[in-house]
Amino acid sequence: MTQPALPREELRGLFLFEHLSDAQLDWIEQNAVREEFKADSVVIREGDPATCFYVLLNGALRMTRVVAGAEVEMKRSDQRGSYCGATQFLAYQDSEATYGATIYAVSDLTFLTLPAAEFAVEFRQWFPMAAHLLEGMYLGWRNTDALVSSRRRLVALGELSAGLMHELNNPAAAAVRATAALRERVAGMRHKLAILAKKDIDPDLLELLLDVQERLVKQVGDAPKLSAMQQADREDEIGDWFDDHGIDQGWDLASIFVAAGLTPTNLDHVLESVGEGLLDGAIRWLAYALETEMLMGEIEDSTSRVSTLVGAAKQYSQMDRAPHQFIDVHEGLNSTLVMMSGKLGEGIRVVKEYDCSIDRVPAYAAELNQVWTNIIDNAVGAMGGEGTLTLRTWQVGKQVRVEIGDTGPGIPEEVRQRIFEPFFTTKGVGEGTGLGLDISWRIVVERHSGDIKVTSEPGDTRFEVCLPVEEQASL
Repeated sequence: MTQPALPREELRGLFLFEHLSDAQLDWIEQNAVREEFKADSVVIREGDPATCFYVLLNGALRMTRVVAGAEVEMKRSDQRGSYCGATQFLAYQDSEATYGATIYAVSDLTFLTLPAAEFAVEFRQWFPMAAHLLEGMYLGWRNTDALVSSRRRLVALGELSAGLMHELNNPAAAAVRATAALRERVAGMRHKLAILAKKDIDPDLLELLLDVQERLVKQVGDAPKLSAMQQADREDEIGDWFDDHGIDQGWDLASIFVAAGLTPTNLDHVLESVGEGLLDGAIRWLAYALETEMLMGEIEDSTSRVSTLVGAAKQYSQMDRAPHQFIDVHEGLNSTLVMMSGKLGEGIRVVKEYDCSIDRVPAYAAELNQVWTNIIDNAVGAMGGEGTLTLRTWQVGKQVRVEIGDTGPGIPEEVRQRIFEPFFTTKGVGEGTGLGLDISWRIVVERHSGDIKVTSEPGDTRFEVCLPVEEQASL
């Protein structure tokens, strides 16, 4: 219900209006109305058109905002003169401005209500310089928010690029080294083959030697992984065999035969095939053949790793793909892990609990990859380089759930209520901007009509992202 506004004397008693002139107070008295609200009623609702500026006269209110799909109380007040509603009326340039919070009446309360649009016009006439300064501060903050957000994305991209280059450099360098070594080994094989040929080997014997070579080379791919102790013991066994059969510097060849998965029994078969006279040359030729096969395997592994990294980078950036598409969330999670492998380090154990039967979701894939990056980056930072990172997916009805958990110290309750606020961060100066989770929330909730939930206790923090499997009207 509405009542006449306060008389001039009472208006001057409110701290907002105490320094206004009589003429200005007269305008307030003529244009303001008193509104009363019952306890537990809604005064204004977040997202509704911002049309009024409210000044509390009596009673108590509470202010809430929707954060990560949950309503979070921001403050309570019973101070006479407290204000809410269209508080940024000076910066409202169009009719699309909305309330940034919901106001509830904790008790029966009374507001002095001013029309925001008309108040803005008068305010600019009363305080032209102050109006310009306030508008500049508000717009400056909003622009700074956008600039810092863009800067943070560039920094994150730089870090990911540096990590990717580091990951690419390792297999690329390994391939270069293996190629150079392979060239030497092939030249050595040609030399050894020429020596064997000059000794007028019986063709049948040479064919038998080639058969032995092919049989031994095929064993390279199935060579067992040995511990350092097992490797040393095997090398000693084969080195002793070489010594017993007069192979000079056999200790230098032993590591090759062990790495290829061979044993003294295999060498006995070689001896039976070629005889004592040709054993030395045959052993060295076989060593070149085995090492060549292992080097080719190393080159194949290295180039495959490069191809995998490039593929992951393309998936992560969604290069050459439509911005909005139905996606498999596992592809984005896996490519993000590849891109962040430089940050994960050896102390982080990654556990994947994927439900591969879940539906594909309509999404802006590159933006969701940014969400995974922000959450995983925070998880890795919380664990301090050691712990378990768990990625889990499942489906509930028409929603796909993605959970990212860590074994860090947890998020205190008072911090957990604010982690999605812009510029809020618990990191040290220069380590974070406080925008990562705010951006993630906007991407999931506003862009994808989803939700983010957080549960945390020491040793078990989980971010659960909920995404609809059907197109939403807001997309």
